[in-house]
Amino acid sequence: MKRSTYILIVVLLFTGQLFYSCKKALKQPPLGSLSEELVANKNGVNGLLIGAYAALDGMQGGDVALGGGDAWQASPTNWVFGSVVGGDASKGSDGADQPAIDPIANFYSGATNAFYDGKWKALYEGVTRTNNVLKLMAKATDLSEAEQKSISAQARFLRGHYYFELKKMWNMVPWIDETTTNFNQPNSVDIWPQITEDLKYAYDNLLPAQSEIGRANKWAAGAYLAKAYLYQHKYELAKPVFDAVITQGQTSSGLKYDLNKSFEDNWLPSRENNPEAVFVIQMAANADPTGPSNANNGDMLNFPYGDGSPFSCCGFFQPSIDLVNHFRTNPATGLPYLTNFNSFPIKTDMGVEAGQAFTPDQGTLDPRLDWTAGRRGIPYHDWGIYPGKPWARDQSYGGPYGPKKNVYWSETADSDGDQGTWAPGTAVNYSIIRFADVLLMAAECEAQIGSLSKAQEYVNRVRARAADHESWLFKYKDDQDPSAGFSDEPAANYKINEYPAGNFTSQGKDYALKAIYYERKIELAMEGHRFFDLVRWGIADQELNAYFSYQGKITSDVRNGKFVKGKNDYYPIPQRQIDLSQSNGAPVLKQNPGYN
Repeated sequence: MKRSTYILIVVLLFTGQLFYSCKKALKQPPLGSLSEELVANKNGVNGLLIGAYAALDGMQGGDVALGGGDAWQASPTNWVFGSVVGGDASKGSDGADQPAIDPIANFYSGATNAFYDGKWKALYEGVTRTNNVLKLMAKATDLSEAEQKSISAQARFLRGHYYFELKKMWNMVPWIDETTTNFNQPNSVDIWPQITEDLKYAYDNLLPAQSEIGRANKWAAGAYLAKAYLYQHKYELAKPVFDAVITQGQTSSGLKYDLNKSFEDNWLPSRENNPEAVFVIQMAANADPTGPSNANNGDMLNFPYGDGSPFSCCGFFQPSIDLVNHFRTNPATGLPYLTNFNSFPIKTDMGVEAGQAFTPDQGTLDPRLDWTAGRRGIPYHDWGIYPGKPWARDQSYGGPYGPKKNVYWSETADSDGDQGTWAPGTAVNYSIIRFADVLLMAAECEAQIGSLSKAQEYVNRVRARAADHESWLFKYKDDQDPSAGFSDEPAANYKINEYPAGNFTSQGKDYALKAIYYERKIELAMEGHRFFDLVRWGIADQELNAYFSYQGKITSDVRNGKFVKGKNDYYPIPQRQIDLSQSNGAPVLKQNPGYN
């Protein structure tokens, strides 16, 4: 469902009254708003529902996030809060640009950091829009019972998503629904039961197929419900739902869930909404005359930038050296080094100037590396050979690599790139959940309470796709002219194998989980999951402090990093929201432990 295919009703009742943002009762309706009488009908409610979907991208137009602030504060990809903080990537650019990200990435940021408030307001805007759908739907008299069920199930699915994001960011957050009249609610009650109830309602009531591909269906709700159970460690509840999603699930357009034949198809607009797409935010380039608000504006900083770069900005979100080292494989087995990957580092061009010779790493590699990170000497889509240091604004700060999954191709730049403002937009969709993610979450459940053999089957299914030559990057036929196309010679020494039969069973549960966690790291790299995975596994302190120790010796951006278990598992509640929650002279919202 591309937002550009709809005429949005940008007059959502109560929208703009962001959580805790309006303290005075208006004596007259705001100019440009519609009365309940005009909206409480079939067309109005459906317009409100489209607006609730529109909030998924966190944008309100141009480069401004919903509720104000910069677009990247509220990016739905969680490139800062999930990937940079999780060690997948350096902030990138240089230390003077967007300096508020540095303390977040190093875990010494306080509650006044504007990034927290921007994300909070954007997510509660989504909550507000879903609540308005449910409230006005109840007053509409021209909706059939089936239409009401569909609308309420979609709205509750979306509300479940927005609250899931809030929960994994801050843990204890206020619950506001369509029945709430006092919006100054405390954050003293765990909201997992309400999130689960919303997602289960959606799973039970949504249809398997939808008329528009971007709308949530039964199976997207099932995958999200199982994910919510998994985050609560309720494996016995998650497993049967994952089983159903894997064996029966289909996309909203009726495609049976499956892995794409080629790994890179997940980031090609021409192949979007494919069998791997479970729950996807639909991006569209050149659809908004005011700026690329529909074109993944929250990631507009995340393109290689420097001398000769074809992108107008900005050099952020550079894959970390530690991440890239995870893609080394054992030359004998084709398997990863689960515990000592940094003992077999992949050759970098740190400190190598453009005019100096450099030969890329010749050792065995997982082919997913070169669809994840731009490396010197390797084709960068069809833009040419990645030049290394010239495309890094400060290599000593952010490292030598460039992001790749979010970057459109030269051949389709006119249609897939959006140059409507000072930094690029992109038509590349963002998958909140894709089928590989589902398989690996299901593998966790199997390793915890089910069959280690089944867990290995799911992991091997993901690895088998990566091992298929159709998922490999190949060299150009002519390095000087990428328009000549690709040859049939692999771009690097790729070697990846499945785990041998009986491996998980013979090695045991702990080994199986380690292999599953590792597979999530490399399959879903740079997709916003890593930090939240580490926290729910209870190993964030071990993994991130080891990351700081290794990466901090090479790049200067994380030399001050230190993760404190029991504090940094969640972000600080935005101080602005605490200050606005005053009642009888005291704040209603309580700060998370360790931030007072």
